[in-house]
Amino acid sequence: MNISNIFELISGVALFLFGMTLMGEGLKQVAGNKLELILYKLTGTPLKGLLFGAGITTVIQSSSATSVMVVGFVNSGIMKVRQAIPIVLGSIFGTSITGWVISLSGINAGSGWLMLCSTDTFTCLAALVGIYFRMFSKDRFKNHLGNVLLGFAVLMFGMSVMSGAVTPLNENKQFISIITEFSNPLLGILVGTIFAGILQSASSAVGILQALAMTGVVQFDMALPLIMGIAIGSSVPVLLSAIGATTDGKRTAWAYLVINILGVVIGAPVFYGLNAFLNFSFMMDTMTMTTIAALNSIFRLAIVAVQYPLYKQLETISNWIIRAGDENSVDNLPLKPLEERFINYPALAIEQCLIAINDMAIRAKENLFLSLGLMNSFNQESYERVQFIEEIVDRYEDRLGTYLLKVTKNELNDEQNEKTGKFLHTITDFERISDHAVNLAEAAKEIYEKEVLFSAAARNELRVVGNAVADIVTMAIGAFLDNDLQLAEKIEPLEALIDNLCGELKLHHVQRLKNGVCSFNSGFVFNDIMNDFERIADHCSNIAVAMIALESETFDTHEYLDSVKRLKRETYDKYFEAYSRKYVIEN
Repeated sequence: MNISNIFELISGVALFLFGMTLMGEGLKQVAGNKLELILYKLTGTPLKGLLFGAGITTVIQSSSATSVMVVGFVNSGIMKVRQAIPIVLGSIFGTSITGWVISLSGINAGSGWLMLCSTDTFTCLAALVGIYFRMFSKDRFKNHLGNVLLGFAVLMFGMSVMSGAVTPLNENKQFISIITEFSNPLLGILVGTIFAGILQSASSAVGILQALAMTGVVQFDMALPLIMGIAIGSSVPVLLSAIGATTDGKRTAWAYLVINILGVVIGAPVFYGLNAFLNFSFMMDTMTMTTIAALNSIFRLAIVAVQYPLYKQLETISNWIIRAGDENSVDNLPLKPLEERFINYPALAIEQCLIAINDMAIRAKENLFLSLGLMNSFNQESYERVQFIEEIVDRYEDRLGTYLLKVTKNELNDEQNEKTGKFLHTITDFERISDHAVNLAEAAKEIYEKEVLFSAAARNELRVVGNAVADIVTMAIGAFLDNDLQLAEKIEPLEALIDNLCGELKLHHVQRLKNGVCSFNSGFVFNDIMNDFERIADHCSNIAVAMIALESETFDTHEYLDSVKRLKRETYDKYFEAYSRKYVIEN
């Protein structure tokens, strides 16, 4: 084997790995972003977990990718270690399907007209159709299907290049001598572990072994230890993903390693023990791409069959390896998790954002109601609760904004773009509602400490507008949580009424100050409260407008508001009149 063959081999490996990645990503996109969401919402039996794990891994062609997602689920507290282990077992078998796809490159259809049915011809057709879909089709589904076909073509071409590069090795005595050493089970397992650990992909490692099998010098007794080692080495990316995870997240990652190690520790002594007595005749059989794929599948199926009934014991072993530790949330704040591991899985990331932003909205509403209560009856405990919730809401805004911007760097479908747009437009409004609630709490504290007195008229005005603000916040947050566009349309007329009331009541209070009905100190507090009421209503309007405008093809809040106020639509007038009768200031 000369230097040219070495470069050819390296190029073939690079093409093979790139093709596998491109095909896997394309398959995932073709299947849609619902795959991860199905796994996310999985709460069924261990058997369902096993089947889903195998199925999803078959599609994305990576057991480590599936397991990394599962580590994220456990890390965020939405899945238990015991639920995760069957999914991990399923993924271990699912990844063996890739070997069967790769083995297609070894099919030879013969000569003459039969050449048209060969894998080479099929690969060329896949490349042609793939490049056409990728470059000339505007349909997103066809674009992704083009990636699948191109990935398949590149993978097959990479395999062909690798096979051509290693062909001279079948006459190389040094190579034959080295590969023969792998028939030593311990050495073969060690080499397979290191090899897969470096590549961080069991499918890639098995694929390269299949290419080596094209030399005709790989025998069963050499292939089996390598496949066993590859299973162990594929745990490396999963373990790396657990760095910084919670205790249960780390336990899930270690469960992946434990399963594969136990598969080797149990399987190797049993197999080689039986061979010592029975002298299996197939030990010296020459392996092909297809028989390696079969051996890999059988070995992984045996791992699953033996260990699936023991998933509870596997959890116990993982718990013993990773001892319980202190599980503190960020700065001890009760925040819903936003898993960084899900950034590359938009469906999961957006679902996590929805849960977090819903919690943020509910807390903003709680803060407003606490503050309105403080204005009627001040107490230090509720005041401190307002400050605590405000810290939570502030942290949500920072984390959600950063997280969503990372998510938008992925390719998103129309529904996902709509959701991320709505979230980015509304998280600031929720945060500002909580901010103004804090201002109201500060005003309540000032009224209490300075013994500020309002006239009966001023107290009545504060009560009426406070009730209107409580209602508009309830409607805005209810509309957002339920994605209720009909409820959202009722918000703008109430916001307009609150603006009118606040402006009118400020003038009333100025007149009371001139007449000496209210004290001078109360003037500043009253105006500040009205300003906060007005701003809260504005942010509720922003939330409703974002929901409604994002349903149209273009997002233009100003255009929407102008059309509403200019046309004074029938529904707007109806609700405005109803609100005017409900929130009446009695003189």
